[in-house]
Amino acid sequence: MKNFIKNLGPGVLVSAAFIGPGTVTVCTLAGVRFQYGLLWALILSILACVILQEMSARLGLISQKGLSEIIREEIKGRTFKILAIALIFSAIVIGNAAYEAGNITGAVLGLEAVFGKGNLQAGAFSLNLWSALIGGIAFILLFLGSYKALEKVFIALVLLMSIAFLVTAVITKPDILGILKGFIPGHFAEGTLTVIALVGTTVVPYNLFLHASLVSEKWKDAAELPVAQKELRVSIFLGGAVSMAIVICAAGAGLTNVENAADLAVGLEPLFGKFATWFMAIGLLAAGITSSITAPLAAAYVVKGCFGWKGGMGSKRFKAVWATVLVLGVIFSSLQIKPIEIIQFAQIANGILLPVIAIFLFWIVNKRSVLGEHRNSVRQNILGLLVIALAVFLGLKSVITVLQNL
Repeated sequence: MKNFIKNLGPGVLVSAAFIGPGTVTVCTLAGVRFQYGLLWALILSILACVILQEMSARLGLISQKGLSEIIREEIKGRTFKILAIALIFSAIVIGNAAYEAGNITGAVLGLEAVFGKGNLQAGAFSLNLWSALIGGIAFILLFLGSYKALEKVFIALVLLMSIAFLVTAVITKPDILGILKGFIPGHFAEGTLTVIALVGTTVVPYNLFLHASLVSEKWKDAAELPVAQKELRVSIFLGGAVSMAIVICAAGAGLTNVENAADLAVGLEPLFGKFATWFMAIGLLAAGITSSITAPLAAAYVVKGCFGWKGGMGSKRFKAVWATVLVLGVIFSSLQIKPIEIIQFAQIANGILLPVIAIFLFWIVNKRSVLGEHRNSVRQNILGLLVIALAVFLGLKSVITVLQNL
């Protein structure tokens, strides 16, 4: 056990990354709108996350490189290489900008629950001061490179909120039969976008890039692969349990509409009573700031690998990428759109981008020149293809649903 705790790291960060404001919001909405009916979608999401993140971890440990760097090296044709890099670049930067807006908005929800709204009107443009404040904090921490010092505090707060949901899910004495029925697939027509959002908030595309880099830094020997795989599975399954607990809490809260942190906090009232809103506000703020730092940083690492840039966080080009994603996140978060809708859109965007990144990852982990004897087995290929097929289906379904609603 002591050795296992010592090896905790990349998997925990991946798990903590998807237990952010997006997960809290989307899982709450799923519980409010469909009760326990979409628990099956979370199970699929968790399994898909384990399958894809294991490929990413194996790639990082064996190759000792990042995913975007390997893609750039392995694609030989100039035209195809340019197209692939452009696709990955746009997918990650645009996707992370949308995800960043959701992260910042989640933190804003926490501040608004305690201090109220803070909008500055300048002609036709309205700036959310809380969004600018969160963006400013993230910018300073990234610029100074001191975010790691605070990261442990933020993750601790998010984990505390996660434990609260797990405990609340138990003490509310939920409908066990209803929960069991929730693992049977249903609500296909009316729940499509929510299912995609659940997938998008669990299997985060940029985590596939980030995880490979984190693993390559922590472990150097192929003999440590089983340890990395075990750490990953335990972390993600625990994170998935928290997501399901949030759905269960929301389903038992009797809500009919969710627009702010106070609404989200209703699910925690059985445990925290009148302090539930404060607890949810602190949790959303911590989760939002943590994710607001990691999302731009991940985008910068992806772009760095795509273009083969040298230098680390201190280079001007590296800073320009994360700053751009951060600014876009603040702008999108300031738009006159309901915060809950922004967060949900970010998860849907992730769900649409996922197939693109998953296909590139699947191609790389099957190359003998990269992974040698550690390339995908037949079983891993079958599971990988099933995940990709599911991601493509949900992505297409999302586009069709959105077009039909125009």
